[in-house]
Amino acid sequence: MKEILTERQQSIYDFIETYQVEHGYSPKIKDIQEAFGIKSVNGVIKHLRALEKKEWIERDNTPRGIQLLGRALEKLHSSMVSIPIFGTIPAGNAQSIEEHVEGHHMIDQQVFAHANNMYALRVQGESMIDAGIYEGDLVMVERKEPRVGDIVVALLDGDNTLKRFQKDSNGNAYLKAENAAYPEMHPLHDLEIQGVIVQLTRQY
Repeated sequence: MKEILTERQQSIYDFIETYQVEHGYSPKIKDIQEAFGIKSVNGVIKHLRALEKKEWIERDNTPRGIQLLGRALEKLHSSMVSIPIFGTIPAGNAQSIEEHVEGHHMIDQQVFAHANNMYALRVQGESMIDAGIYEGDLVMVERKEPRVGDIVVALLDGDNTLKRFQKDSNGNAYLKAENAAYPEMHPLHDLEIQGVIVQLTRQY
């Protein structure tokens, strides 16, 4: 039988549970530290060890090592779906890429109503850094028609790229980088929008 938690331990446990339900993975020690204003990492570890000793959590030594709790697992099983990660997408000059599935990423279909029409790509390059998109980021892409200003995955004259979708005064579509070092990209022949970026995730 689990031991009774102190008020502080219960608050931290509730935070972990809520975080897992919302994100699908556990908070880092830094997340807990910031949420509760705990001055040191050791202070957080002390609380986690107490929760572990009282058999309320199980954890390992990885950054997000707290195993998923019951309510989080229920949500994952009921609402999370897997979408494919199709290699990398250049956020630089357009270039040809070979589309292949390098893995899968879990998303919440309660958040994304069209999850079955989505895929993910790993960003390569620095042309979108002023939009907060960096090399190594994972972007979630929904196959849908873009609006002016959307960040899109595009096929420009046969080459793939990640840019902002724009139109000039004549209604002609073009692509705009979010980095002053990169020029606007106007199609010579074809511009095909393959999807709109709807979410980004990043690992530190």
